Amino acid sequence: MTREHAADPDVPVLEMVRPMIGFPDHRRFALTRLDEAGALCALQSLDEPGLSFVVVPPDAFFEDYRPEVDDAVGADLGIESTGDLLTLVVLTLGESLAETTANLLAPVLVNHRTRRGGQVLLDDPDLPIRAPVAP
Repeated sequence: MTREHAADPDVPVLEMVRPMIGFPDHRRFALTRLDEAGALCALQSLDEPGLSFVVVPPDAFFEDYRPEVDDAVGADLGIESTGDLLTLVVLTLGESLAETTANLLAPVLVNHRTRRGGQVLLDDPDLPIRAPVAP
């Protein structure tokens, strides 16, 4: 079960049933907007306050990016239809947008209905870990 963020009940709390790669013990994250449009978000650990990831829907930079999700991932997240799925990519921020990259090999997938999520390592060697977000 997920619990709401104690400071703000409108902030979604995600249960990471597939943890962020390298952080297996961190299972609860708050997803908060960093900009007015809601495109740029922070995925903030509720287990360790200093742990945070900047995430963005891939359509903002990679309009053709459509990762394929296998049945096991769908079952873990409780996906019943494609409308349940929110895809986010983790950004590595550079000094400027030209130096910022996105991890397309391991997106964060969220069932917005159940608030279950996870970072999934895709089986596609052509997807980069550091894809430039600026052309």
